[in-house]
Amino acid sequence: MTIENISENKVFGGWHKQYNHQSETLNCQMRFAIYLPPQVASGQKVPALYWLSGLTCTDENFMQKAAAHRIAAELGVALVVPDTSPRGEDVADDDAYDLGQGAGFYVNATQAPWDRHYHMYDYIVSELPELIEANFPVSDKRAISGHSMGGLGALNIAIRNPDRYTSVSAFSPISNPMNCPWGQKAFTAYLGENQKEWANYDASELMRQATEFVPALVDQGEADDFLKEQLKPEVLEAAAKASGYPLELNRHPGYDHSYYFISSFIEQHVRFHAKYLG
Repeated sequence: MTIENISENKVFGGWHKQYNHQSETLNCQMRFAIYLPPQVASGQKVPALYWLSGLTCTDENFMQKAAAHRIAAELGVALVVPDTSPRGEDVADDDAYDLGQGAGFYVNATQAPWDRHYHMYDYIVSELPELIEANFPVSDKRAISGHSMGGLGALNIAIRNPDRYTSVSAFSPISNPMNCPWGQKAFTAYLGENQKEWANYDASELMRQATEFVPALVDQGEADDFLKEQLKPEVLEAAAKASGYPLELNRHPGYDHSYYFISSFIEQHVRFHAKYLG
């Protein structure tokens, strides 16, 4: 696959770089960012933490606001951050912020017009790691994390692919999208009316039925404006108890849904993943 370097910045001895590439899975040009820690200078391959961002975000939100470079450099972990959806003039979109471009929900859409481009699940699970591991000194040891919509995507992908990820974490994930306005709107558009299909992308439903486990960490701010209506961490917690899933769910008084919250606890998340990435 051909990739085009569009920016690079040295940070904590490593390099933060942005690339464009033509995605066969999404049928459009995509952008991703990667942080290569200083350990790659010695020729060694490093493990990767994939980060999935939330509604309206791009790769830049995490890379510019999360303050993750220092701890990634210390622990020798690459950070891989894709966009949140396919983009382009011929890519289906919606005027609302919670559907269409910037709101891919990390699903494989089955309904027109979304099914032509919106296959973010396959892109994250298969195409992007293949591209990363072919073009950078990054090993096939992977962890995955994310925020809000991306937290949902990270949980879904790890639960469904326990052989591909050593660990999973999330900040303020949409834990039960089948039963919240954001999820119901997106799933109806992308997947149609069949709620059995919805359950394939609902972290609480997947966790409740899981028989193979990936260590999971979730942090939730108690001052989050979306907590009760959209996020529903209590449903995820109950699902983990039902299946015995190894979930650590922490609640933090005073913290909201923003990157102020993420940057306050990102070091703990990277350390959590580094423990399993080896």
